[in-house]
Amino acid sequence: MLELSRVDLEEIAIALADQSAYEHRYLINQQTGEIVFWTSDTGIDGETPVDLEDLDLICIDPLPSHVWYQDMADFARQVGDEQAGRRLERAIRGKGAFRRFKDELHEEYPDLLPAWTTFRDARARLRAVDWLESNLLIDNNTAARYRDEHPEPDVPATTA
Repeated sequence: MLELSRVDLEEIAIALADQSAYEHRYLINQQTGEIVFWTSDTGIDGETPVDLEDLDLICIDPLPSHVWYQDMADFARQVGDEQAGRRLERAIRGKGAFRRFKDELHEEYPDLLPAWTTFRDARARLRAVDWLESNLLIDNNTAARYRDEHPEPDVPATTA
């Protein structure tokens, strides 16, 4: 089992959110917690191609986009300012939801950006802990302790 303090939760969260092509992968060393970046052309050292199957590392497969979409929906629903919440909920309907949500925040509700970033990042770290637990890299007690010590942040009741 890894010590949670030896693992970069931010980096695992980035890997879990990576919705780009599969010519690259994030991998974790189950002994050290080190995360490496692999590409089909340059392997993990940036020079030597190597097959994933030849590595004694665990792939960090991205989570589906609907998981990350739910963060936007939950944030919009929790915003105390009804108008802001409705506009954010409307922004995430249909194709292009991620871009429209970001644009709505930046253009209409920039005062909510720090709260959104804090909310999104906290959820991403919790997902990283869940991933580590489900892959048996940390034990259940360590994961539960992290969740207890790092609850989801509150969403502002109103915009400034």
